[in-house]
Amino acid sequence: MGTNPFIGVIFHWIGGFASATNFIPFRGIKRWSWEVYWLVQGFAAWIITPIVLASIFVPNVFGILSQVHADPTSHAIGYAFLWGALWGMGGLTFGLAIRYLGIALGYAIALGLCTAFGTLIPPIYDGSIHTILHETSGQIILFGVLVCVIAVAINGAAGLSKDREITPEEKAEAGESDYNFGKGIAVAIFAGIMSSFFAFGLKAGKPIGDIAKTQLLANHRLDLWQNLPILIVVLWGGFLTNFIWSAILILKNRSIKQFAGEPGYNPMRASHSSGDTLVDFDPLDASTYDRLAPKTLAANYFFAATAGIIWYFQFFFYSMGQTKMGKYDFSSWTLHMASIIIFATLWGLIFKEWHGTSRRTKLLVSCGLFLLVSSTLIVGYGNYLKAN
Repeated sequence: MGTNPFIGVIFHWIGGFASATNFIPFRGIKRWSWEVYWLVQGFAAWIITPIVLASIFVPNVFGILSQVHADPTSHAIGYAFLWGALWGMGGLTFGLAIRYLGIALGYAIALGLCTAFGTLIPPIYDGSIHTILHETSGQIILFGVLVCVIAVAINGAAGLSKDREITPEEKAEAGESDYNFGKGIAVAIFAGIMSSFFAFGLKAGKPIGDIAKTQLLANHRLDLWQNLPILIVVLWGGFLTNFIWSAILILKNRSIKQFAGEPGYNPMRASHSSGDTLVDFDPLDASTYDRLAPKTLAANYFFAATAGIIWYFQFFFYSMGQTKMGKYDFSSWTLHMASIIIFATLWGLIFKEWHGTSRRTKLLVSCGLFLLVSSTLIVGYGNYLKAN
């Protein structure tokens, strides 16, 4: 299959838009607690959608997985699942980071750290960091990581400044009634570290992708879809982690009845601009203080599942874009991270997450965004030098 970097860039940016957009449907959910809609979106994102799309585009996808599993010399499925479970901890806490920091700041800090750790952890793990330190390309990459860390620190300063400046009413208007900078920065750091393990899962599952590619070509289909079976296994691991934590919260908070219509509390839902009502309360809608009406309950499932499907499409398009980049494949992660951060910042502006802050705070977040994008470009250039 021929390469086309221009098409590859478009795929990467579509994936970035999907990643930055998937939290938006959560704002439409009424009277469901976080653990309830998080489990529903996780089932859609990590179980249903990967299996359905892989089954459509890859012939005999479960036969491929069975073939790999039956090979006594291959540990691809086990390791892909394990790394997926570790990555799932990052995905879980990433959702909490968005809850506590908002879309713009949560994405900027968590993904900035994910970029840094995703660049540093693999070479530290395989021991190649010593060689990297003595190469021009490696030094440039490390400089890009340093710029990324500085950008995260600046975004952190912007978040702290915002926390001091905006009122509870303004936080509620932006859908940030649970905004908490201290909790947010802690979970964002953890999310950034753990989310970097997704790449390990894809690498561990490469034997699965090789068999899928052979199967695709044998059936005269595009090898564009060869990574879809790997995603199934990695995301199974991620779902396990998120299911366990969500189940713990459901039991602790006694929120299991919300699946059938008992009302709860959605911290991601924006309130009325006046701030005179509860975050999720509408006096004209009985479902917000009594059992949810069937229409409202159905809408909750729809919004949560839609969020999950949108989330999955970030890696669906990322895997497609990667196969199209050819010798420019080094820039794939750079394009993905940069597009997510930019689109997330635009969503933050649309939802007025920085409304009511001073010029100094807005300048800090603009500077942090600029440095984050710059750091991904620097890292990409370092990878380009290494590839050549």
